[in-house]
Amino acid sequence: MAENTAPPAELPERTKEAPAEDGEKGPSKSALKKAAKDKEKAEKAAKRQAAEDAQKQASEANDISKQDYGDLLMLGSQPYLPPKEKVPRVRLSEIAEEYKDTSSMTEKGGPEIVFRGVVENARAQGAKLTFITFRQDADTIQAVVAESETLSRQMVKFAGKIPTESVVLVHALVKKPLEPVKSTTVQHLELHVKKLFVVAKADQQLPMQVADAERPIPGEGEEEKPAEEEGGRPIVTLNTRLNNRVIDLRGKHNHAIFTIKDGVINLFQEFLRARGFIGVNSPCLLGAPSEGGASVFEVKYFNTKAFLAQSPQLYKQMLIAARFEKVMEVGPIFRSENSNTARHLTEFTGLDMEMAFEEDYHEVVSLLEELILSICEGLRTRYKRETDLVRSIYHVEEFKLPEAGKVPRLPFSEGIAMLREDGVEIGDFDDLSTPDEKRLGALVLKKYGTDFYVLDQYPLNIRPFYTMPSAETQAKYDPKNPNAGLSNSYDFFMRGQEIMS
Repeated sequence: MAENTAPPAELPERTKEAPAEDGEKGPSKSALKKAAKDKEKAEKAAKRQAAEDAQKQASEANDISKQDYGDLLMLGSQPYLPPKEKVPRVRLSEIAEEYKDTSSMTEKGGPEIVFRGVVENARAQGAKLTFITFRQDADTIQAVVAESETLSRQMVKFAGKIPTESVVLVHALVKKPLEPVKSTTVQHLELHVKKLFVVAKADQQLPMQVADAERPIPGEGEEEKPAEEEGGRPIVTLNTRLNNRVIDLRGKHNHAIFTIKDGVINLFQEFLRARGFIGVNSPCLLGAPSEGGASVFEVKYFNTKAFLAQSPQLYKQMLIAARFEKVMEVGPIFRSENSNTARHLTEFTGLDMEMAFEEDYHEVVSLLEELILSICEGLRTRYKRETDLVRSIYHVEEFKLPEAGKVPRLPFSEGIAMLREDGVEIGDFDDLSTPDEKRLGALVLKKYGTDFYVLDQYPLNIRPFYTMPSAETQAKYDPKNPNAGLSNSYDFFMRGQEIMS
């Protein structure tokens, strides 16, 4: 046999285990034991979750109300298909008015309504009953979600967990409660919910609650007041409100304030239109300051300067000279007043009017006195609900007003004399400070029994350049001292606060 001279095949080299680095060891017994326990816990949790999911599916399968509640898809997220039967939506204010008489309402029946509102709060009373307060504008009403043969316990549970401030669509029966519901504005009715859908769900944790915003803004130095002094509720500072302005504006009192503001504008225009005034709109971006002085905002206008309007006064006078006779305007006014007081505003809505008089400027004063009294009467009668709501938070007494034609019209000199008699040191032609005006308001109330009065014939040197000197001043005109004497100008006051000039 021939000898095999081929070299022997090399055997694969055995893999050598790398020596463990100093300080490194494999898992300890305790770590392995812990890992096993964690695995066991995870398996149990998975089984428990599977059992809950199965129970939930079984519960949903037996849920008689599963088509009557839930979260709706976001509006606009799918093509819109008009419903086959258009169900009219109602307003809570309309329902409260329509069903003032509840004597015909039976326990079994009741009118069925559909409306969209906001959940102000939801309170679960056990597994079978939930109370919800719905809000729509300034109206609130109590609703009941109760388990019955036609309403499941699952729906009751769903209703109790809807976050505050969520928007919902509600189908309900209108009922007469056993007792008036004192916690809502609609007290003589309550709703028994049949269907409940969430249109927009709010976050569970909001930066502030609307209920907390519906309290007075704390004054300077009151932010640190202990919560116990406020019934255990947190104090919402102005800074917090402004940082969450949308939530703050949801407060019913803020809705009332906006309604009152709109009401004042409406009453102002209504009164003047009935007397032949027409509305105008003057520019707010001017080539020169409208009143002069330092309280003007300067802005860049392409390659030159412009100024924000301090007043539409000059434009109104142009219109009168153009034979318009009677004009009015509602628009923004800008004042560069760097002061943090209630009397100083960098921007506000001005209500302006201008009219040509035939004999004397007091024709204008008389008309304006009627205008103010008419607005106050309109607020008292047509906007009583809103003013009462604001007054319930900011406790202010109603104005004491004189009869028409009996508004105190004090010469400026008489106002100065009243202040001097009360111990105030002031010159004949000095401008009134804020404390002086408030003190004079208290003195007028004491003497004349009214919060509303007019201060007439102001010194010429403290009025704008376009103010007309009085007849007596013109007769004694001195070119060396052109601003000496009095003027045909006036201010209207309410409780010592200037409201019209």
